[in-house]
Amino acid sequence: MIGSLMKKVFGTKNDREIKRIMKIVDEINKLEPQFEGFSDEELKGKTVEFRERISNGETLDDILVEAFAVVRETSKRVLGMRHYDVQLVGGVVLHEGKITEMKTGEGKTLVATCPVYLNALVDNVHLVTVNDYLAKRDRELMGRIYEFLGLTSGVILNAMPVPERKKAYECDIVYGTNSEFGFDYLRDNMVSKIEEKVQRNLHFCIVDEVDSILIDEARTPLIISGPAEDTAKWYKIFYQVSQMLVRSYETEDIKDPKKKKEMNIPDEKWRDYEVDEKSHNITLTEKGIKRIEEIMKIDNLYSPENVELTHYMNQALRSKELFKRDRDYLVREGEVIIIDEFTGRAMEGRRYSDGLHQALEAKEGVTIAGENQTLASITLQNYFRMYDKLSGMTGTAETEASEFMHTYGLEVVVIPTNQPVIRKDSPDLVYKTHAEKVNAIFEKIEELHKNGQPVLVGTISISSSEMLSSHLQKRGIPHNVLNAKFHAKEAEIVAQAGRYGAVTIATNMAGRGTDIMLGGNPEFMALEDIPSREDEGYEELLKKYKIQCEEEKHEVLEAGGLFILGTERHESRRIDNQLRGRSGRQGDPGASEFYLSLEDDLMRLFGSDRVKNMMEKLGLPEGEPITHNMISKAIANAQKKVESRNFGIRKSLLEFDDVMNKQREAIYKSRNDALAKDDLKSNIAEMIRRTIESIAIEKLVGEYKEDWDINGFAEKINDLYEYKIEDLEEYKALTVESYSEKIYNEVMEKYKERETIFGSDMMRKLEKYMLFEVVDSRWRENLKTLDSLREGIYLRSYGQKDPIVEYKLLSGELYHQMLNTIDEETTSFLFKIRIRDEEEELEMKRKETPKNVKYNAGETPEKETENQRHSSKVGRNDLCPCGSGKKYKKCCGRL
Repeated sequence: MIGSLMKKVFGTKNDREIKRIMKIVDEINKLEPQFEGFSDEELKGKTVEFRERISNGETLDDILVEAFAVVRETSKRVLGMRHYDVQLVGGVVLHEGKITEMKTGEGKTLVATCPVYLNALVDNVHLVTVNDYLAKRDRELMGRIYEFLGLTSGVILNAMPVPERKKAYECDIVYGTNSEFGFDYLRDNMVSKIEEKVQRNLHFCIVDEVDSILIDEARTPLIISGPAEDTAKWYKIFYQVSQMLVRSYETEDIKDPKKKKEMNIPDEKWRDYEVDEKSHNITLTEKGIKRIEEIMKIDNLYSPENVELTHYMNQALRSKELFKRDRDYLVREGEVIIIDEFTGRAMEGRRYSDGLHQALEAKEGVTIAGENQTLASITLQNYFRMYDKLSGMTGTAETEASEFMHTYGLEVVVIPTNQPVIRKDSPDLVYKTHAEKVNAIFEKIEELHKNGQPVLVGTISISSSEMLSSHLQKRGIPHNVLNAKFHAKEAEIVAQAGRYGAVTIATNMAGRGTDIMLGGNPEFMALEDIPSREDEGYEELLKKYKIQCEEEKHEVLEAGGLFILGTERHESRRIDNQLRGRSGRQGDPGASEFYLSLEDDLMRLFGSDRVKNMMEKLGLPEGEPITHNMISKAIANAQKKVESRNFGIRKSLLEFDDVMNKQREAIYKSRNDALAKDDLKSNIAEMIRRTIESIAIEKLVGEYKEDWDINGFAEKINDLYEYKIEDLEEYKALTVESYSEKIYNEVMEKYKERETIFGSDMMRKLEKYMLFEVVDSRWRENLKTLDSLREGIYLRSYGQKDPIVEYKLLSGELYHQMLNTIDEETTSFLFKIRIRDEEEELEMKRKETPKNVKYNAGETPEKETENQRHSSKVGRNDLCPCGSGKKYKKCCGRL
């Protein structure tokens, strides 16, 4: 009561923020007449002036008003677009490192130009988009503003070669997708030469469609993988096994055997596994376990030696029951491609981890790619938190405001629309069966099409969109389909969705980032005839289509504007709001309505029973929908449950990755420090010192020196550094510290001898090469160990222990073990490297040349790695050829 009264008197926090920023906008508006009088050269000269003022001590906030005024005036001259006041408000919010929520059609792309220019005066700015098309489009269009003002802009695209990437990152402003920026960061921390890095420092980042990238996609970490053991045959085998197993259903309430038979429900004695669709889990029954053991001819599926088999079985069942073709993935040109569940876009190059992708490939009968081991990984949360300043913009962020604050420390500011929203949002229509709902949808589409009102039909899967398309074709209704299969034409399809009589089917709101203009988008129409804006005749053609679109817009307005027809409710309210938000841009009329059935996944899994009982009590005739506040609440509650679960998944992922992130930062920092140096001799010397001190602490323990394991100490030193301690009695007169210091000095003398043999230049190269080889190898092994640890850590909860706390403790121990191993292996290898003379080199080449091997014309032998070459000659348990006296697997084979 008091809170609502305070809000009425003083306004909400958001209202107060807008009021504060509007004072800044008023200052920008006061400068407009003055800046309109500037010549182009005077306007361009402002960039040099601003940079000089910043170097003299002024801050970005000091010059914000003038900088924004400069960008607005430049945009008017270069693009013919003037920033609205609310767009300037959004720009200030972005500059202050917050999230700006602006409705669809408010021009967020233009909003970003002011803060991008301002911050690029100091350092590089990254602008993140959801796909390559938008990155390229936005850079081409908005880049004209920056280039006019003397700044450079570049774009990072998928499959772009390293030299071009490096050139793009050298620009003041860089456009690209979240995955490209993230993967470049990981790759930069795997290079062996500093000049191979492409990214500069992470200064300021604006994330477009911030909810999609920082919330929805944050459940999947970015992973760079390398080939691991070939396990393709096991995925094929267990796919076949999964087909022999029968699912259990929650149908105990069905007593009629005839109805069970019609529904193809198996008898209880044949049920092998249970599926929990809500939590995405599959559990084998006792009958199922016995059946698998019989099929595979094994005694105990859960014995330690069969642990891998349970993994293959679980993934085979998950791929069978929980992942549906054309909903979760599609098959294109013999490849399984993931579909983003929130945007409906095909995620080219991304693969499900932990063998799930291989299980799907086995299910679909395509080539099974080899399993990979993680070489480097990072979550999107931790990548974006590395920027000095982060901000974002979207049409739907307020519902996730608490998560943005909790995870990223980002405040959400809701910006008022430039024109009032007059779209009419109707309550949901709920039908008893899917067939009734679909029939009602077709009748509505037909009615709208006859009236000339454009309709955007939102679906949640490709199969649903294709089913609708098939029926519309039979009814003779022309339409366009927008889903992951037509990704390349996404923008041009959605851009014309507002034309008179247009019917467009869109999966999960694909097409975000492209405005739906009533009457059509003249630019896209012109580009269909002329491939480039620079081509001769483009401007004339554009004028023609502008007139045509303006005439058509009047017809569409009379018909009622764009109609949004949702065929199902999405798990996330934001996706539904995004779909609705495509209508009613800039004060245009419009309408939205969602059609549901009790057989929809969301209704079926989350409480359709109450609604079903209500419909039965009311005795509604077939085809008659129900609309009630209780239904709206039930749907909202179901969505909240799913959103809460997804937030829990992201939160858990982040908690675990935070532990790994500290290790990642430390390893990458030490690696980058070493990369920047030409001489690592002092680093190697320190590693030798640490190793000897560590061995001394381990072996030379006890109050009495008679208890010291001096022989073990000597053997370890000899094993690592091929240095034999001659006098094993010297230690008696020394402390542990002084004795280990003495041995360190003697080992270093031996190291100097090796440097004399190799030469200083060669030794410096070997030090750098060996350090990176060992660090990268051990870091990869550590990532694999941490993944395994994380999979099993939840078992600790049965012993009343917090899994996260246990994970932190154990991962910390593993990290220190890894550092000790890096010290030992790096320094040991440097003492054991041998240089072959010319005769030995010729002999080795003679032995390595295969005899009687012929290659077809144009065919070359496959290259092997150094490891493969050694392993083909040396068994894992043979003595290592380096002369260390160790088994190969314990020595050079470890790399």
